[in-house]
Amino acid sequence: MSRLVCFPNAVTVRSSSCIAEWHHHVVPARERYLLPASCLAAIGLLISSLTACSSDAGEQHGTVTETNGPVGPVPDGLDRFYAQPLTWEPCSPYATSANAERTFGATGQRCARLTVPLDYADPGGEEITIGLLRREASNPDARIGSLVLNPGGPGASGMVAAASTAKQVEGTPLGERFDLVGFDPRGVGASRPQVDCLTDAERDADRADDGETDGSPRGVAEQEAEAKTFARQCAQRTEHGPEMLANLGTRDVVKDMDVLRSALGDEKLSYVGYSYGTRIGYTYAEAFPGNVRALVLDGALDPEQNAVDSLVAQGKGFGVAFGEFVDWCVQRQDCALGSDPAGATGAYQDLVRPLIDNPVPAGERPLSYEDATTGTIQALYAEQFWEKLNTGLNQLKQRKAGMLMALADLYNQRDENGHYASTQDAFTAIRCVDDPRVTDKQEILEAQRRYEAVAPFLDDGRPDGAALDACAFWPVPSTSEPGLPRVDGVPSPLVVSTTNDPATPYEAGVNLARAMDGALVTFEGTQHTVFLQGNECVDGAGTAYLVDGTLPAEGTRCTPAK
Repeated sequence: MSRLVCFPNAVTVRSSSCIAEWHHHVVPARERYLLPASCLAAIGLLISSLTACSSDAGEQHGTVTETNGPVGPVPDGLDRFYAQPLTWEPCSPYATSANAERTFGATGQRCARLTVPLDYADPGGEEITIGLLRREASNPDARIGSLVLNPGGPGASGMVAAASTAKQVEGTPLGERFDLVGFDPRGVGASRPQVDCLTDAERDADRADDGETDGSPRGVAEQEAEAKTFARQCAQRTEHGPEMLANLGTRDVVKDMDVLRSALGDEKLSYVGYSYGTRIGYTYAEAFPGNVRALVLDGALDPEQNAVDSLVAQGKGFGVAFGEFVDWCVQRQDCALGSDPAGATGAYQDLVRPLIDNPVPAGERPLSYEDATTGTIQALYAEQFWEKLNTGLNQLKQRKAGMLMALADLYNQRDENGHYASTQDAFTAIRCVDDPRVTDKQEILEAQRRYEAVAPFLDDGRPDGAALDACAFWPVPSTSEPGLPRVDGVPSPLVVSTTNDPATPYEAGVNLARAMDGALVTFEGTQHTVFLQGNECVDGAGTAYLVDGTLPAEGTRCTPAK
């Protein structure tokens, strides 16, 4: 049975939400999150000494209240939201994770809260807040406006991503001419209220339990009982309950983003979206076509794919990435998978499958099959992690689990204090309202077969079972259907797609660029997203587009630096 994993449709892997983590066989508690491209180096905070997401010392003090709106057209009944002032203040109180604490202290960053309706159909009803982080343009005289960033997920922290990216664009035309702004989508991180489904202890226990590998009738019944419990707990523990869950989808997020645009004082939106953030970008363009200035969409989701096809396409991407890792590994004398590429999948399975019945201690926690494969997936997101994956697999041969557990913790957003970010709960909640639920068990079985055919290294060797995931029991209906965005009159976006992207297939970017009459930049590499990660070719094309509106020549291709 190949546990399907609902990784990204954004930047990483999951379970309970999407048709769920199939890689874990659709278990409610396992949501995987697409790691924000701008913070891939954060793994060093858990494993080594990489510091791409660490912050400067010294925090600005004091508050500044700005009233810029309303700017642009205002939907009926929303005037006070579009015209609201924003009070910018030090960011440390907004941190909800150890990683946020590290990134929110940098000089020049300010944070604020944006008030929006819980339900846009009832603007006079309950209100919620959206957390914001801003790094102002270093050359105010040449300032173009705000550049809003979303790293994916769904449910990843845009505030953390913006804080990290601010360091990367410092001294560049983007840092000089744009205020860099990140927001935590509704229900996530510093936004209030947060989606709340599992405690830290419950998530630890869920990760340690490999019951989703049991495809027997009893095993399926237990998995579905767990899925029902997860769905019920999300409704019970999240403030505003089912009403909050019903209004978490991408179509609500883009309405928040338009309120943000106005409150920032921007006539039109300039936006960079990674992975699942590309869906936010094209959904915004469809909802507010006259309010778009520029869209950079990197690591695209195919808008026409349903949840099952998207999941299988992602599995294919991870299968290809695993093959690339194997080709690299077998050239080394210390390759944990041996010297023969043909035997590498079997060698990998021989290492991880025994964990189902005999987990390896990792401190006070057991390394489960779930965690070992999750750690592997995390490492396949970028070549810079391959060394760590090989180390982890070699450790596993010695019944040691430190590296693979650290990789799995990074993927699951668990910090060194044992606290999980809200991303995992939010991922499920957002996916369950964004995509139609899958309840046909034959379709699930067929998807599992398709998945293990394209990603055989994730086949756990157990009989298949068609357990329904948490979304099948979600207390509110989905609000979206797959389909090409209707974006007549929208400026052409810049779409970046990587040939061997492990999470979002290259073809998805090709299809999105065609559907939106956009320009495509092809990056020939093996990683998930690339813009603003140091590739001069890609960064140059994106910067020229955002600053001047200049699109790259047709057929532009970029390669990794030698």
